[in-house]
Amino acid sequence: MSGTDHQNVTPVNNVLIKLPCVFLALKIVNVNWQSKLNKAAHHTSDYSSTEAILRRGQDFNITLNLRTTAQSGDNFTFIASTGPSPAESQQTKAIFNLSEKGASGWSATQEPSEPGCMNFIIFSPANAVIGRYKLKLHIVSGNKSSSTLLGQFVLLFNPWCPNDDVYMANEKERWEYVLNESGIIFQGVEKYIQQEAWNYGQFEEDILDISLAILDRSLNHCQDPAVDVSNRNNPIYVSRVVSAMVNSNDEKGVVEGKWNGKYCSGTNPLQWSGSVTILRKWYRGRYKPVRYGQCWVFAGVMCTVLRSLGIPTRVITNFNSAHDRNINLSVDKYVDISGKTLHLTEDSVWNFHVWNESWFIRRDLGSFYDGWQVLDATPQEKSKGIYQCGPASTRAIKEGDVNLDYDGSFVFAAVNADCVTWIHYSNKRKERIYSDTRKIGKCISTKAVGTNSRADVTANYKYPEGSRKERQVYKKALKLLGVRRTGKRTKIKRHRRQSSVAWRQNMTQPAQTPSISGKLILDASPVIGQDILLTLALKNLISDFKMVKVKLRASAILYTRKHKAEILQLSRSIKLGSEEVKKISIKISYSQYKNALMDDRKILVTAVCETKQGASLLVEKDIVLQHPFLTIKVLGPTVVHKAVNVQVTFTNPLPEVVTDCVLRAEGSGLLKEQLRINVARMDPMESSTVQFEIIPYSSGMRQLQVDLVCIDFSHIKGFVMLDVAPAQ
Repeated sequence: MSGTDHQNVTPVNNVLIKLPCVFLALKIVNVNWQSKLNKAAHHTSDYSSTEAILRRGQDFNITLNLRTTAQSGDNFTFIASTGPSPAESQQTKAIFNLSEKGASGWSATQEPSEPGCMNFIIFSPANAVIGRYKLKLHIVSGNKSSSTLLGQFVLLFNPWCPNDDVYMANEKERWEYVLNESGIIFQGVEKYIQQEAWNYGQFEEDILDISLAILDRSLNHCQDPAVDVSNRNNPIYVSRVVSAMVNSNDEKGVVEGKWNGKYCSGTNPLQWSGSVTILRKWYRGRYKPVRYGQCWVFAGVMCTVLRSLGIPTRVITNFNSAHDRNINLSVDKYVDISGKTLHLTEDSVWNFHVWNESWFIRRDLGSFYDGWQVLDATPQEKSKGIYQCGPASTRAIKEGDVNLDYDGSFVFAAVNADCVTWIHYSNKRKERIYSDTRKIGKCISTKAVGTNSRADVTANYKYPEGSRKERQVYKKALKLLGVRRTGKRTKIKRHRRQSSVAWRQNMTQPAQTPSISGKLILDASPVIGQDILLTLALKNLISDFKMVKVKLRASAILYTRKHKAEILQLSRSIKLGSEEVKKISIKISYSQYKNALMDDRKILVTAVCETKQGASLLVEKDIVLQHPFLTIKVLGPTVVHKAVNVQVTFTNPLPEVVTDCVLRAEGSGLLKEQLRINVARMDPMESSTVQFEIIPYSSGMRQLQVDLVCIDFSHIKGFVMLDVAPAQ
């Protein structure tokens, strides 16, 4: 026989593989990749693939079925390779012979077997490059040799392996952050936090292939494929590449972001319910970015990709999240005398912002910074020339170590910047109303392990607000960033200097001690389609008589707090006696807000209160309009491969006829593709019922998501958890 390779055959690892190859006296009929055994041992049984999917740092079994027996002098050598240019020097190629158990690096041992078979156990090191591998077997007998391709397998990170950088010791946390295909993303405002179900679907058909394709489409891979692949042994590197690739800003990434409220050329970000549809659309559309996403979409998609690759990942929501463009740890907000927000700075405070945390050790920083690492795929600021963010250690953020890789200063500002509010008068005079050190970074939230309840992880990011330690950390961060207490940075790029200097100049005006206080209070829960009733309560804090001029404004805003449309303006004057409290009733009718309201369903109400003595007070209230809930009933037991009907009841929340609504349903393990049902017409306040069938194909706890999409009102969403029994 010649020493050249025989015909390559890409195996289907769930069946026996026919090989035309003959090794000298040894005739191999086929290769059994022991799919069921290996997948169970490697916790990869949920992947919807017939390919061998394995985790590094753990052995796996293969069996050669023979027509003849091996000769005692035969020498066996295995070759495992990955990437376009495999090389031992790059750790993308491993050549290893049969050895004793416990050998370091890649190794193989032969196990006892039945006649006509050869059993091998192959071990990959815990720091092996992840990706799709080819496995070849080379046999030398005397002066003759031959080799053949035994098949392909995918190697993933291994949170079950103590020597892997992504090792997670707690079994319940491994299930939640690696194996759970569904989750909750928290949205809304600090005082009204909402649950939104999200279908991660990391084990659904094609998703692992798409995740690997994302790595292969990165700028790093395009520039130097060999070096890029060799770096894929490191979760720091892989997660950073994914944070860049999930957005489309620098390459043909997965999702294109848009925040202006106009989405006619794509999908409204609020209408997405999971990652699977988005990832498949990108993949099947030949890597054309999917339109459109916002922060929770980027975070949901990145969570899917990282979990599919084996990196424990969760989604985090930060309420009152600062976007500090010049990184001076201060966010300035300007309003005019009528309460309208003025965009005189590039800084902003979002009602909420969503990012990810992944779990791995930081060999580059030291063990103190091991654990949860912040990653953000939302394209806000460039990092080393690319729209990417992280991984930034949460321990580093909490301790104010903002000088460490990667992007810790940006994340620190998001959760811990001070917020300074100014009134900007028509004569360009500015009055500093207050500086709030506690407003930013509230109720930092993630889904709890094993339940859909909210877990507050604020303490992972900072010490208690107002505590001495929290202020010490803040001052430490200022010093490391080169920011003097005046607000000026000693080292900032020219294009960022202007807003920093303006901040320094304005700080020379001290805020006056308030003589009045105020609060906006909702009289009832605000419901879409109904009037909004609220009260402004004002109190005189001193004994002197006060005449207060109130200018109130209501505006439709996005969750980024960007003003989109005026709803209401009114002015009132009110007399306040010594320490007197008075109330002003306010009504915002449905007819006033219906044409202005954005899909976010958010309204910002502001009241600027002035006294003749010149003191000013700004009172604000974020309102999120609620919608009716969907009622979901599953009409029977849920069993794998057994059809069951689902009944969904919903109500038109508006006092007018709506048409052309669509009911959509999806859920990993329950529906292979998103289900869409047209709902032609609903009369005012009418309730309707739709019934459809699902056939579960995976057992265990599953999340069925249903939402009603209509052009006349924003989406109405609901979900139900189903415990699917194995096939009987």
